[in-house]
Amino acid sequence: MDTLTHALSGALLARALTPSASAQHDRAGERWFGPPVPVGHAVAVGFFAAAFPDADFALRFVSDLAYLRGHRGVTHSIVMLPLWALLLGGLFALVARRRTAWKRYAWLSAAAIGIHIAGDWITQFGTMLFAPLSDARFGLGATFIIDLVVSGILLAGLVASALLPRSRAPAFVALALLPAWVGLSHSAKQDAIAFARDYAARAGLRADFVDAAPRPASPFNWTVFVFDGARYHVAHVNTRRTEPLVATADDHFIRRFSAPYQPLAQARWEPLPMFGGGADEALAREVWAHPDFAFFRWFAMFPLVERVDNGPREACVWYRDLRFVFPGRDAAPFRYGMCRAAGGAWALYALDDVLGRAALR
Repeated sequence: MDTLTHALSGALLARALTPSASAQHDRAGERWFGPPVPVGHAVAVGFFAAAFPDADFALRFVSDLAYLRGHRGVTHSIVMLPLWALLLGGLFALVARRRTAWKRYAWLSAAAIGIHIAGDWITQFGTMLFAPLSDARFGLGATFIIDLVVSGILLAGLVASALLPRSRAPAFVALALLPAWVGLSHSAKQDAIAFARDYAARAGLRADFVDAAPRPASPFNWTVFVFDGARYHVAHVNTRRTEPLVATADDHFIRRFSAPYQPLAQARWEPLPMFGGGADEALAREVWAHPDFAFFRWFAMFPLVERVDNGPREACVWYRDLRFVFPGRDAAPFRYGMCRAAGGAWALYALDDVLGRAALR
């Protein structure tokens, strides 16, 4: 999820957890959670604490590899969550000049960080839940990285809460709608995967794995993958559409983003050899197996060789991850490769459409 949506989710959850001043009489609860705080304080704490995990963006200033390896790592970990909550609780208590309320602020921070982790877990990029103990990524893969419906539900819940300041009901209702929406998206993903499995069976394909990646504009837009051990079979589909959607340059962006995804009955499957095939396949496989390319083998879900530049003075092999490739859009992020001069050693590079290639630090 984008950072603003995360922040809104933390603010809404904090509102749901904080009763209005007239209802704050739970003396027994103060022993565990600390003295009550104003609703405005709680919402602000939830907002900033839920944005905190994305502070790992600072890893970009260390190196590109540090960011790729560390993003959604220790700041997104359930193992590290108690530490971050305590640190943020103490910080918010100092800023608010309510030192006795550090415990309350810490609990609110813990809840906000938790909902941030959940918001990233539902996407396909996933998150390292057990960092630094493990760099394994976990993700439900049900929701696109930016989901306007999720953001809209959160914003509507906060606006309704502001209009009804004595009631926590709007916050609870909005929070209850979120898993319902994610459940709808996850159900659509299962439909997409079932369609891909059926295609593989009918085509007589060996299916090493079958998966689907969420796409923008609709919970029913998916890119489906069947990998047969050598090639990806890829189709862009909408699991509910019965007729193709036509969009022009004058249509709104949601329609334009959604138009490439075809009804299941009209799906167009494209075979994509993972290593490209032909005379340069051996070179592509050499780079893929190189020890210094392990970071990309760890990172990519659907790795595909983009091109091989095999010239007399230099050879380069470039890879991309099909998670980040969308129909109608040529540019794609997270493209990496290795190059070597004639007789030299392989070196790591990143590839950008504007900046060209850059050595990885």
